[in-house]
Amino acid sequence: MQLVDNDTFLRQLNALFESAKDKGAIWLTHKRLTHDGQDATMTDADAHDTTSTKEYPCLVRVTDGKKAKFSTHVTPANLSKFHTAYGTLLKASFTALRKRDKKREKQRAEQFAKRKQRIAEPVVVSGPKRGNGRRKRQRLGKAVGKQEQARERAVKREEDRAQVQASTSALVKAVVKQEQAREHAVKKEED
Repeated sequence: MQLVDNDTFLRQLNALFESAKDKGAIWLTHKRLTHDGQDATMTDADAHDTTSTKEYPCLVRVTDGKKAKFSTHVTPANLSKFHTAYGTLLKASFTALRKRDKKREKQRAEQFAKRKQRIAEPVVVSGPKRGNGRRKRQRLGKAVGKQEQARERAVKREEDRAQVQASTSALVKAVVKQEQAREHAVKKEED
């Protein structure tokens, strides 16, 4: 991976966004850089030391999953300047993102409504039991069976959903009662 300075990184990132404007993906990675390139020996005291005031640089990596791979180190002193330029570049490049396909979502909702309506309206079995139209009657009979099964599944789903909701609300009520009892006990102890 190619290590470049901050300005070159932003220029190359802009070029990468331009190349992937119509098609492609770009992965951005941000990490705290704790490795200084030297072999280090850590002790248990170093691992558990949380009072350290040492400031670490930030490692920012970019790849398109193919040829382009580059990174930069951002020092804490230059972090605000870098983030300003980086944020501006990202906002300018986000216009190439795909918008939500509301048309497809609307179609799915309409299909769901039609399916629900089809389950609700009864299938009328008509035609002779023998002779011409017999196959049509058999198909309608199978359709009635499938419709009844679909209704049963829908009713079962609704019952399960209602049962889960009822048990959740009962659990919430129990927790609230416990909290109230605990608060009441604390007030009694204070008095």
